[in-house]
Amino acid sequence: MRDKIIETILDSKDEFISGEELSKKLGISRAAIWKHMKALKEEGYNIESVNRKGYRLIEDPEDLLTYQNISHKLETKIMGNNIVHFETIDSTNDYAKKVASQEPEGTVIISEEQTKGKGRIGRQWHSKSKEGIWMSIILKPNMIPQKAPFITLIAGASIAKVLNDLGVQANIKWPNDIIINNKKVAGILTELSAEIDRINYIILGIGINVKTMEFSQEISEIATSLYKEGHKISRVDIIRKILKEFENLYLQYINKELKEETLDICRQHSAIIGKDVYLIKGEEKELVKCLDMNQEGNLVVRTKDNIIKEIMSGEVSIRGVKGYV
Repeated sequence: MRDKIIETILDSKDEFISGEELSKKLGISRAAIWKHMKALKEEGYNIESVNRKGYRLIEDPEDLLTYQNISHKLETKIMGNNIVHFETIDSTNDYAKKVASQEPEGTVIISEEQTKGKGRIGRQWHSKSKEGIWMSIILKPNMIPQKAPFITLIAGASIAKVLNDLGVQANIKWPNDIIINNKKVAGILTELSAEIDRINYIILGIGINVKTMEFSQEISEIATSLYKEGHKISRVDIIRKILKEFENLYLQYINKELKEETLDICRQHSAIIGKDVYLIKGEEKELVKCLDMNQEGNLVVRTKDNIIKEIMSGEVSIRGVKGYV
């Protein structure tokens, strides 16, 4: 019932809707309407109540990551049709893995805070309450496991395109970091459950630093946020746009094996193509020049001995000669 109330007041925008009208429309008492409105105000909805006029939403709730709020203007067929929202959780990826077999494809697990957020190679992802976007998407593509790594590139392309469309000059540090001004603003963690010839599910974890202004000493030189870079953008808008863009590129890939749009975005917004970087594997470090990405999304590099090599996702870490990239 609360979902219907939220949908009604969101549709009404800044117009008043009376308690009596809501009562008739939803088939509940005016006292029940009042209780729901009180609860919604406590959740963060800025609702004005005026005698003989009713209720209205004073401003769009741009920072509430609830299902009702995100789904209200969400233009997708699959992604985000089911959204599970938490105030706090250990890890959205871990929770998504627990429920993946029961939940439909496109389910989004989102939390205001993660106490054990994860990055690549077991690193911790700092996920403070209400300062970012910490979410995981459950995917169930009908394809062989060998084709799964390209989905990381699709996610990176989606985030980079959306941020650039919103006026943020964001680039992709292949294959799964998004950077602004040579500092990391977002990361992608893809986890796979599969058998030899089929995928059970993929958990696509996305973390975006939105409002964080202070970072711990260990990452302060390499991490940033949208707010810190001067971009005050609604978290809800970012999520809606990413889900829409990701769905478009994802369906192109799994239904028709189309990759060109994703690869074009990755090349256009690459932070490393044309640059010298270090490939790091364990204690070994090799200086190479990044040339391109091939059709599979692998990185094409030239070594100092003028040998052309292809680097698959997950084989190495990449560090810039100067700074983060």
